[in-house]
Amino acid sequence: MKTHKDLDAWKKAMDLVEDIYKCSQSFPSNEVYGLTSQVRRAAVSIPSNIAEGAGRKGDKEFIQFLYIALGSLAEVETQVLIARRLNYIDDTQKMTEDIERLTKLIYGLIRYIKTK
Repeated sequence: MKTHKDLDAWKKAMDLVEDIYKCSQSFPSNEVYGLTSQVRRAAVSIPSNIAEGAGRKGDKEFIQFLYIALGSLAEVETQVLIARRLNYIDDTQKMTEDIERLTKLIYGLIRYIKTK
């Protein structure tokens, strides 16, 4: 690995951030400091933690940051489902599938690091 930017998990997490920002633009204005802000911060946290972990010197630290990224990913998933229940988002299928794929990528990266 050269840098975190070479990791598929980081790339997919960056894509998810874009998707979250795009879909949350249509949330009601009264949610700017509520759900909109929360889901965006959680989404940004995912690639940020992957990058920070990759920048650390040890595998144990990297794995710890990957688990933090997984926590943020679960948070995003929950907030997307909340947005759907509140009718802020019409269709969450693609986003849910992207979240599931990213979850698998991060768990795969954790397994790889643990076995190398």
